[in-house]
Amino acid sequence: MFKTVLLATASLSLASAATAQTTAPAPTPSAKPPAANPTVFTGKDIVVTGALETSERDVLQGTSILSGQELTRQLRPTIGETLARQPGVSATSFGPSASRPILRGFQGDRVRILTDGIGSIDVSNTSVDHAVIIDPLLAERIEVLRGPSALLFGSSAVGGVVNVIDTRIPRTVPDNGYRLNAIANYGSAANERSGGAAGDVAVGEHLVLHADGSYLKSDDLRTGKGYLLSGPARAAALSQVGLPQPGTTEPIDFAATASLRDRLPNSAAETWTAGAGASIITDTGNLGISYSHYDSLYGVPIRFATEVGQEQEGPRLDVVQNRVDIRGEVNANGSLIDKIKFRAGQASYRHFELAEDGAVGTAFYNKGLEGRLEIIQANRGGWQGASGVQFFNRIFNVVGDEAFLPKNETSQTGFFTLQQYQTGLLRFEAGARYEMSDLAARTGATDARFFRGERHFDAVSGSVGASYAVSDAVRIGLNLSHTERAPSGEELFANGAHAGTQAYELGNPDFKLEKSNGIEATLHAHGDGYSFDASAYYNRFTNYISENQVAQSVCGAAAAPSGRTVDLPCFQYQQVDARYFGFEADGSVRLAQLGGYTVNADLLGDYVNANIIDQNPIPRIPPARVLGGIEAQGDKTNGRIEVEHVFAQNRIAPFETRTDGYTMVNATVGLSPFGKDSKTSLLLSANNIFDVVARRHASFLKDFAPLAGRDIRLTLRFGL
Repeated sequence: MFKTVLLATASLSLASAATAQTTAPAPTPSAKPPAANPTVFTGKDIVVTGALETSERDVLQGTSILSGQELTRQLRPTIGETLARQPGVSATSFGPSASRPILRGFQGDRVRILTDGIGSIDVSNTSVDHAVIIDPLLAERIEVLRGPSALLFGSSAVGGVVNVIDTRIPRTVPDNGYRLNAIANYGSAANERSGGAAGDVAVGEHLVLHADGSYLKSDDLRTGKGYLLSGPARAAALSQVGLPQPGTTEPIDFAATASLRDRLPNSAAETWTAGAGASIITDTGNLGISYSHYDSLYGVPIRFATEVGQEQEGPRLDVVQNRVDIRGEVNANGSLIDKIKFRAGQASYRHFELAEDGAVGTAFYNKGLEGRLEIIQANRGGWQGASGVQFFNRIFNVVGDEAFLPKNETSQTGFFTLQQYQTGLLRFEAGARYEMSDLAARTGATDARFFRGERHFDAVSGSVGASYAVSDAVRIGLNLSHTERAPSGEELFANGAHAGTQAYELGNPDFKLEKSNGIEATLHAHGDGYSFDASAYYNRFTNYISENQVAQSVCGAAAAPSGRTVDLPCFQYQQVDARYFGFEADGSVRLAQLGGYTVNADLLGDYVNANIIDQNPIPRIPPARVLGGIEAQGDKTNGRIEVEHVFAQNRIAPFETRTDGYTMVNATVGLSPFGKDSKTSLLLSANNIFDVVARRHASFLKDFAPLAGRDIRLTLRFGL
């Protein structure tokens, strides 16, 4: 019945020529009206990611926006670490160079990472040791939408969407004929030196040219004052001291491993990017194109052996991506259709996993194409909407001794709509997506290493919700959602040893659609001197795809036709019933006005509980957390001190170890010599001031690779 309603909603809106990313909603008692041109960012509270540009306080899901000085303060080399202090967000933390966002406990193929509305077209969702190919140094704004309403960007967005917005394709003509933004950064924990610059110049009245580039170089990361190995890992290593190690010419010194402190070996990195773009911008629309190149060489922290016979590798990844993007927009300004938008990206990606002698052990190749066409309805009596079509294709191949996956191709075509209606204090919203997915393992007829086959899936997802303005300052909302996700190629076809996760991974080509039903309640309160945003959610899954450690003989039987042996723990993907529930909240209040300074206090907290029903907790779920700060803001200077406490995680899967809690104290002083509205600023921050050893439970390497220790960071931003 729910599918029928969703399909009817989609058909009705498509027939009336709707689509995605529309004109600004009509002003409400709890929302500021956006500026006339929705392609120009008009303030922190306007969300431009999604089918319709909306005030943050009207969005029926958890939302965070990072821009300006807050983005500068949170900036780190990876997108995961940059966002890790946002409510409902954690990070995979596979060393300082590979850290992907985790939203509400979801990671991998359940979170979409976008660059200006189009996927990053990399292989970061395949394994936690693979970096996201987005450079935060060049970000102008980052928006995080948590929860299934983000499914308008694809069925793999059940956990949410992270959209990193840059200026590579110019949106506006510079007022003075040119503009320049630059950043330089130093971080002491890894001796990190980085910088980036982006500039636009107008050529004539309508043509704008763009160029940008960035560079980062870092040494091995200095961790907190303590051992690299966690207590259980040290105990396991020390228990092996003195035991014979047959069949090896270089016995592992387990005592030395257990004594490692302070520095994280094989974690240095060097990355550079370059890009160019051009746009034709007129009163009736714009059309732009860009090219970008990404090049990185980074080390993967060693997963140290703690038992006789275990592998102990320290690979480096040599990563290259070349990418072309197109964005176009037509201002129809009609009574029915307001705008038509088009966005597309194509990228060729490869990375080599290098052994200590520099030899290529395994090579990953990925070619991807993604396109999105959106038709945006004009606002008619409080009703507005957006509908469109999206296409995605990926050809992914792994070559080498440790190839755990056959060459495979994924093609997806999705039709989506989002409709909103405002009447008085009530706002209604309904969205739907129909997606066709085709996945095929392209193996040779005589290749017995992998599963072969072709699968087709038809997925229908959607949501319905409403919000009510209790007063001019307070709005409450409720959203119901149904999601369906096709299994990924990795979940279907994997059959091999994966060095990055130190596991033999075994998929199942007979998997069904993963489905969930969810409910989310939101509260937004924004008034003079205070703000508060909170979300609580519950999701129930059927055919949830989860990894499960099983006897090595299970993987041995699957590997037998190829003659391979299984010498790693065996993890088999399974489909089970599961449920997630939790909350996130953040708020701030003005404490005092002291001369030219406003003193504010803020607090955020989040919690997620995830279980395989009638079995055990889902692995690598972040524990509860609270973060509070006090900040003094002036026209030219500001200062902040904050304390973050992450609780211990004792709810663990059978193959996990518990993770201790930790408390970090951070402080920041900022200077804006030309005023707070200037693009020029200098920021000095001290992070993890007391140099504590901290481990993220969601990290595969949490027992071997702690987070950064005391880190003094100096950041200079400059703009013209």
